[in-house]
Amino acid sequence: MARRVGLIVATSIAALAPLVASPAAAQQPYPSQPITIVVAAAAGGFADGVARAVGEKLGARLGQNVVIENKGGAGGNLGARTVAQSAPDGHTILVSTTSMAINGTLYRNMGYATDDIRPAAIVGSAPEAIVVHPGNPVNNLAELITAANTKSVEFGTAGVGSGSFIAAEYLFKVLAKTQMVHVPFPGGAPAITAVLGGHIAAVAATLSPLITHINSGKLKGIGIASPKRHAVAPSVPT
Repeated sequence: MARRVGLIVATSIAALAPLVASPAAAQQPYPSQPITIVVAAAAGGFADGVARAVGEKLGARLGQNVVIENKGGAGGNLGARTVAQSAPDGHTILVSTTSMAINGTLYRNMGYATDDIRPAAIVGSAPEAIVVHPGNPVNNLAELITAANTKSVEFGTAGVGSGSFIAAEYLFKVLAKTQMVHVPFPGGAPAITAVLGGHIAAVAATLSPLITHINSGKLKGIGIASPKRHAVAPSVPT
């Protein structure tokens, strides 16, 4: 049986490869119907933004409608499962993150097999960043870690299995040896909304959906996982 197509959005690697249609699709004119891009995250986040940009260009190039369907949750497994169970004809495409490589080590049963989805391309990358509400007194990672050593501090991510979750857990628990309370969300956008509203202390997420909030002063960037500061958010220290 032909495999479904996954269009992967990476958070740490940048590369580009042609979109690979499934063998079943190659036996007839493609596309023969509208294409559905399933985003394994909530609307408004990094993966969603990339999916909509790709969908717009893909639809124009192929002369077919492209529909974006957001299915966040379970670290990307809900969206991946939807694509894995779809017809293997190339008309249902998955956009996910590095969680595709991580989830096999975290879940005993993802609801699909890894071989059910064929990676087609890595189409974008963005560094991870940590932000807090501007009313939060901490101004850098050292102060955040000090605060976590004296009281309960909550941080949100796009969910267990997301790249942001793995990076933050490694930073806080392994490197800093502190305990912060993880609050999982079905995508980066809901987590960002929570910190904007002051419901959680901090968020670890890809930089892209944070840029506007940082530069407008609605969020305070206290750290970016990059060797040097980023040109679009120069106020955020490395």
